[in-house]
Amino acid sequence: MTSPRTLLSSMDLQAKKQLGQNFLSDPSTAEMIVSRARICASDTVLEIGPGLGALTFPLAKCARQVIAVEKDHQIAGILKSMIASSQLSHVTIIENDILKVNINEIADQAGHPLVVMGNLPYNISSQVLIQLIQNRKAVSRAILMFQKELAERITSDPGVKDYGRITVMLKYCADVSTLATVKSHLFFPKPKVDSEVVEIRFKTHLPFPADDEVFLSRVIQASFGKRRKTLKNALSSSSLEISGLLAEKALECASIVPSRRAETLSIAEFVSLSNCLGNFINDESLSFEVRPDADF
Repeated sequence: MTSPRTLLSSMDLQAKKQLGQNFLSDPSTAEMIVSRARICASDTVLEIGPGLGALTFPLAKCARQVIAVEKDHQIAGILKSMIASSQLSHVTIIENDILKVNINEIADQAGHPLVVMGNLPYNISSQVLIQLIQNRKAVSRAILMFQKELAERITSDPGVKDYGRITVMLKYCADVSTLATVKSHLFFPKPKVDSEVVEIRFKTHLPFPADDEVFLSRVIQASFGKRRKTLKNALSSSSLEISGLLAEKALECASIVPSRRAETLSIAEFVSLSNCLGNFINDESLSFEVRPDADF
Protein backbone atom coordinates (compact mmCIF):
# COMPACT_ATOMS: atom_id res chain seq x y z
CA MET A 1 0.00 0.00 0.00
CA THR A 2 1.53 3.31 -1.12
CA SER A 3 1.15 5.92 1.61
CA PRO A 4 -1.55 8.54 0.96
CA ARG A 5 1.00 11.31 1.47
CA THR A 6 3.28 9.87 -1.23
CA LEU A 7 0.45 9.08 -3.63
CA LEU A 8 -1.17 12.49 -3.37
CA SER A 9 2.19 14.24 -3.69
CA SER A 10 3.03 12.28 -6.84
CA MET A 11 -0.25 13.49 -8.37
CA ASP A 12 0.26 17.06 -7.12
CA LEU A 13 -2.95 16.77 -5.08
CA GLN A 14 -3.92 17.65 -1.54
CA ALA A 15 -6.60 16.30 0.78
CA LYS A 16 -9.74 18.42 0.55
CA LYS A 17 -10.75 19.77 3.93
CA GLN A 18 -14.24 20.67 2.69
CA LEU A 19 -14.87 16.98 1.95
CA GLY A 20 -13.50 15.88 5.31
CA GLN A 21 -10.76 13.81 3.65
CA ASN A 22 -8.55 11.95 6.11
CA PHE A 23 -7.05 8.88 4.46
CA LEU A 24 -6.31 5.76 6.50
CA SER A 25 -2.59 5.16 6.06
CA ASP A 26 -1.98 1.96 8.04
CA PRO A 27 -2.60 -1.30 6.12
CA SER A 28 -2.76 -3.45 9.27
CA THR A 29 -5.55 -1.28 10.69
CA ALA A 30 -7.51 -1.61 7.44
CA GLU A 31 -7.08 -5.40 7.57
CA MET A 32 -8.19 -5.41 11.21
CA ILE A 33 -11.37 -3.46 10.41
CA VAL A 34 -12.31 -5.78 7.54
CA SER A 35 -11.58 -8.83 9.72
CA ARG A 36 -13.77 -7.57 12.57
CA ALA A 37 -16.50 -6.74 10.07
CA ARG A 38 -16.62 -10.47 9.21
CA ILE A 39 -17.08 -9.92 5.50
CA CYS A 40 -17.76 -13.19 3.69
CA ALA A 41 -17.73 -14.41 0.09
CA SER A 42 -21.50 -13.95 -0.32
CA ASP A 43 -21.52 -10.27 0.71
CA THR A 44 -22.04 -7.30 -1.58
CA VAL A 45 -20.36 -4.34 0.10
CA LEU A 46 -21.37 -0.75 -0.52
CA GLU A 47 -18.34 1.32 0.49
CA ILE A 48 -18.87 5.00 1.26
CA GLY A 49 -15.95 7.26 0.41
CA PRO A 50 -13.26 4.71 -0.52
CA GLY A 51 -10.65 7.42 -0.96
CA LEU A 52 -7.39 5.81 -2.04
CA GLY A 53 -8.60 2.27 -1.40
CA ALA A 54 -7.32 1.53 2.11
CA LEU A 55 -10.43 -0.55 2.83
CA THR A 56 -11.38 -1.29 -0.77
CA PHE A 57 -8.52 -3.69 -1.46
CA PRO A 58 -8.88 -5.76 1.74
CA LEU A 59 -12.63 -5.89 1.11
CA ALA A 60 -12.04 -7.13 -2.43
CA LYS A 61 -10.22 -10.15 -1.01
CA CYS A 62 -13.30 -11.22 0.96
CA ALA A 63 -16.49 -9.95 -0.66
CA ARG A 64 -18.39 -11.18 -3.68
CA GLN A 65 -18.68 -7.61 -4.93
CA VAL A 66 -17.55 -4.17 -3.80
CA ILE A 67 -19.39 -1.05 -4.98
CA ALA A 68 -17.51 2.04 -3.85
CA VAL A 69 -19.08 5.51 -4.03
CA GLU A 70 -16.58 8.37 -4.23
CA LYS A 71 -17.59 12.02 -4.56
CA ASP A 72 -14.14 13.44 -5.41
CA HIS A 73 -13.59 13.15 -9.18
CA GLN A 74 -9.79 13.24 -8.94
CA ILE A 75 -9.58 10.66 -6.16
CA ALA A 76 -12.08 8.43 -7.99
CA GLY A 77 -9.87 8.57 -11.09
CA ILE A 78 -6.82 7.46 -9.13
CA LEU A 79 -8.72 4.62 -7.48
CA LYS A 80 -10.18 3.45 -10.79
CA SER A 81 -6.66 3.20 -12.23
CA MET A 82 -5.46 1.23 -9.21
CA ILE A 83 -8.44 -1.14 -9.42
CA ALA A 84 -7.90 -1.66 -13.17
CA SER A 85 -4.18 -2.39 -12.74
CA SER A 86 -5.05 -4.94 -10.05
CA GLN A 87 -7.63 -6.56 -12.38
CA LEU A 88 -10.34 -6.52 -9.76
CA SER A 89 -13.38 -7.00 -11.99
CA HIS A 90 -15.73 -7.38 -9.00
CA VAL A 91 -14.96 -3.85 -7.75
CA THR A 92 -17.00 -0.96 -9.17
CA ILE A 93 -16.29 2.73 -8.53
CA ILE A 94 -19.27 5.09 -8.73
CA GLU A 95 -18.52 8.81 -8.90
CA ASN A 96 -21.35 10.36 -6.91
CA ASP A 97 -22.44 11.85 -3.61
CA ILE A 98 -23.58 8.97 -1.37
CA LEU A 99 -26.56 11.07 -0.26
CA LYS A 100 -27.78 11.06 -3.86
CA VAL A 101 -27.31 7.33 -4.43
CA ASN A 102 -30.33 5.00 -4.60
CA ILE A 103 -29.35 2.30 -2.10
CA ASN A 104 -32.49 0.26 -2.76
CA GLU A 105 -31.66 0.09 -6.46
CA ILE A 106 -28.15 -1.20 -5.74
CA ALA A 107 -29.53 -3.84 -3.37
CA ASP A 108 -32.10 -4.91 -5.97
CA GLN A 109 -29.34 -5.36 -8.55
CA ALA A 110 -27.28 -7.35 -6.04
CA GLY A 111 -30.25 -9.55 -5.22
CA HIS A 112 -29.84 -9.25 -1.46
CA PRO A 113 -29.34 -6.65 1.31
CA LEU A 114 -26.01 -4.84 1.33
CA VAL A 115 -23.24 -4.55 3.88
CA VAL A 116 -22.30 -0.87 4.10
CA MET A 117 -18.78 0.19 5.09
CA GLY A 118 -16.90 3.45 5.17
CA ASN A 119 -14.94 6.13 6.98
CA LEU A 120 -17.48 8.93 7.27
CA PRO A 121 -16.56 12.62 7.35
CA TYR A 122 -18.16 14.37 10.32
CA ASN A 123 -20.21 16.81 8.21
CA ILE A 124 -22.33 14.08 6.59
CA SER A 125 -22.30 11.36 9.27
CA SER A 126 -25.76 12.08 10.67
CA GLN A 127 -27.25 12.44 7.18
CA VAL A 128 -25.83 9.07 6.14
CA LEU A 129 -27.23 7.42 9.26
CA ILE A 130 -30.70 8.81 8.53
CA GLN A 131 -30.36 7.61 4.93
CA LEU A 132 -29.49 4.10 6.12
CA ILE A 133 -32.36 4.05 8.63
CA GLN A 134 -34.80 5.05 5.92
CA ASN A 135 -33.43 2.40 3.52
CA ARG A 136 -32.72 -0.31 6.07
CA LYS A 137 -34.62 -3.00 4.19
CA ALA A 138 -31.82 -2.78 1.63
CA VAL A 139 -29.05 -2.97 4.26
CA SER A 140 -28.36 -5.88 6.60
CA ARG A 141 -25.66 -4.09 8.56
CA ALA A 142 -23.22 -1.21 8.43
CA ILE A 143 -19.66 -0.98 9.72
CA LEU A 144 -18.76 2.68 9.83
CA MET A 145 -15.91 4.76 11.18
CA PHE A 146 -16.89 7.96 12.97
CA GLN A 147 -15.10 10.66 14.88
CA LYS A 148 -15.07 9.51 18.49
CA GLU A 149 -17.50 12.22 19.62
CA LEU A 150 -20.25 11.05 17.27
CA ALA A 151 -19.52 7.37 17.92
CA GLU A 152 -20.05 7.96 21.64
CA ARG A 153 -23.35 9.67 20.88
CA ILE A 154 -24.81 6.89 18.76
CA THR A 155 -23.76 4.16 21.20
CA SER A 156 -24.97 5.99 24.34
CA ASP A 157 -27.79 4.95 26.65
CA PRO A 158 -30.63 6.96 28.27
CA GLY A 159 -29.64 9.28 31.08
CA VAL A 160 -26.38 10.64 29.64
CA LYS A 161 -25.78 13.91 27.82
CA ASP A 162 -24.69 12.18 24.58
CA TYR A 163 -28.09 10.48 24.24
CA GLY A 164 -30.05 12.31 21.56
CA ARG A 165 -32.28 12.18 18.52
CA ILE A 166 -29.95 10.22 16.24
CA THR A 167 -29.27 7.70 19.04
CA VAL A 168 -32.95 7.00 19.56
CA MET A 169 -33.80 6.71 15.87
CA LEU A 170 -30.88 4.33 15.29
CA LYS A 171 -31.49 2.12 18.32
CA TYR A 172 -35.19 1.96 17.48
CA CYS A 173 -34.33 -0.23 14.50
CA ALA A 174 -30.78 -1.50 15.07
CA ASP A 175 -28.34 -2.99 17.54
CA VAL A 176 -25.23 -0.83 17.82
CA SER A 177 -21.79 -1.80 19.13
CA THR A 178 -18.20 -0.55 18.97
CA LEU A 179 -15.69 -2.75 17.12
CA ALA A 180 -12.45 -0.79 17.40
CA THR A 181 -10.74 2.51 18.16
CA VAL A 182 -8.47 3.99 15.49
CA LYS A 183 -5.92 6.55 16.65
CA SER A 184 -5.67 9.86 14.81
CA HIS A 185 -2.01 9.37 13.82
CA LEU A 186 -3.03 6.50 11.55
CA PHE A 187 -4.62 8.96 9.11
CA PHE A 188 -3.25 11.47 6.63
CA PRO A 189 -3.81 14.30 7.15
CA LYS A 190 -3.95 13.65 10.88
CA PRO A 191 -7.37 14.64 12.31
CA LYS A 192 -7.68 16.32 15.69
CA VAL A 193 -9.49 13.39 17.32
CA ASP A 194 -9.45 9.60 17.30
CA SER A 195 -12.07 7.57 15.46
CA GLU A 196 -14.18 4.58 16.38
CA VAL A 197 -15.49 1.77 14.21
CA VAL A 198 -19.14 1.06 14.96
CA GLU A 199 -21.24 -1.87 13.78
CA ILE A 200 -24.94 -1.26 13.14
CA ARG A 201 -27.08 -4.38 12.74
CA PHE A 202 -30.57 -3.60 11.52
CA LYS A 203 -33.31 -5.59 13.22
CA THR A 204 -35.52 -7.90 11.19
CA HIS A 205 -38.15 -7.68 13.93
CA LEU A 206 -38.86 -4.50 15.86
CA PRO A 207 -39.58 -5.15 19.56
CA PHE A 208 -41.43 -1.83 19.86
CA PRO A 209 -42.89 -0.90 16.45
CA ALA A 210 -44.25 2.59 15.96
CA ASP A 211 -47.64 3.15 14.33
CA ASP A 212 -46.04 5.81 12.13
CA GLU A 213 -42.23 6.01 11.90
CA VAL A 214 -42.26 9.42 10.23
CA PHE A 215 -44.31 10.81 13.10
CA LEU A 216 -42.06 9.02 15.60
CA SER A 217 -39.10 10.87 14.10
CA ARG A 218 -40.93 14.19 14.51
CA VAL A 219 -41.83 13.43 18.12
CA ILE A 220 -38.21 12.52 18.91
CA GLN A 221 -36.95 15.68 17.23
CA ALA A 222 -39.48 17.79 19.13
CA SER A 223 -38.59 16.14 22.43
CA PHE A 224 -34.88 16.90 22.05
CA GLY A 225 -35.43 20.30 20.47
CA LYS A 226 -35.19 22.05 23.83
CA ARG A 227 -33.30 19.61 26.02
CA ARG A 228 -33.45 21.70 29.19
CA LYS A 229 -37.23 21.83 29.14
CA THR A 230 -39.54 19.17 30.52
CA LEU A 231 -41.12 16.91 27.92
CA LYS A 232 -44.47 18.62 28.32
CA ASN A 233 -42.99 22.03 27.61
CA ALA A 234 -40.63 20.82 24.90
CA LEU A 235 -43.47 19.17 22.98
CA SER A 236 -45.91 22.06 23.35
CA SER A 237 -43.34 24.62 22.17
CA SER A 238 -42.15 22.55 19.20
CA SER A 239 -42.94 22.37 15.50
CA LEU A 240 -45.61 19.79 16.34
CA GLU A 241 -47.85 22.76 17.16
CA ILE A 242 -49.76 21.10 19.99
CA SER A 243 -51.05 22.54 23.25
CA GLY A 244 -49.61 21.83 26.67
CA LEU A 245 -52.84 20.01 27.56
CA LEU A 246 -52.55 17.61 24.65
CA ALA A 247 -48.86 17.03 25.39
CA GLU A 248 -49.73 16.21 29.00
CA LYS A 249 -52.55 13.85 27.97
CA ALA A 250 -50.24 11.96 25.59
CA LEU A 251 -47.48 11.67 28.21
CA GLU A 252 -49.93 10.36 30.80
CA CYS A 253 -51.31 7.89 28.24
CA ALA A 254 -47.75 6.61 27.70
CA SER A 255 -47.21 6.40 31.50
CA ILE A 256 -44.50 9.08 31.33
CA VAL A 257 -44.29 11.76 34.00
CA PRO A 258 -44.65 15.12 32.16
CA SER A 259 -41.78 16.66 34.12
CA ARG A 260 -39.23 14.19 32.75
CA ARG A 261 -36.74 15.23 30.06
CA ALA A 262 -36.10 13.64 26.69
CA GLU A 263 -32.69 12.14 27.52
CA THR A 264 -34.28 9.94 30.23
CA LEU A 265 -36.70 8.10 27.92
CA SER A 266 -36.11 4.58 26.64
CA ILE A 267 -36.82 3.57 23.04
CA ALA A 268 -40.03 1.84 24.14
CA GLU A 269 -41.20 5.00 25.93
CA PHE A 270 -40.59 7.16 22.85
CA VAL A 271 -42.61 4.73 20.74
CA SER A 272 -45.44 4.67 23.27
CA LEU A 273 -45.46 8.48 23.40
CA SER A 274 -45.53 8.73 19.61
CA ASN A 275 -48.35 6.21 19.33
CA CYS A 276 -50.43 7.90 22.04
CA LEU A 277 -49.90 11.38 20.66
CA GLY A 278 -50.73 10.22 17.16
CA ASN A 279 -53.95 8.62 18.37
CA PHE A 280 -55.01 11.78 20.20
CA ILE A 281 -54.30 13.96 17.17
CA ASN A 282 -56.27 11.64 14.91
CA ASP A 283 -59.18 11.55 17.34
CA GLU A 284 -61.72 14.09 16.11
CA SER A 285 -63.05 14.55 19.63
CA LEU A 286 -59.70 16.03 20.62
CA SER A 287 -59.05 17.98 17.45
CA PHE A 288 -59.49 21.25 19.34
CA GLU A 289 -56.20 20.50 21.06
CA VAL A 290 -54.26 20.95 17.82
CA ARG A 291 -53.57 24.48 16.64
CA PRO A 292 -55.30 25.42 13.36
CA ASP A 293 -52.02 25.89 11.49
CA ALA A 294 -50.58 22.52 12.50
CA ASP A 295 -48.87 20.59 9.74
CA PHE A 296 -48.93 16.85 10.21
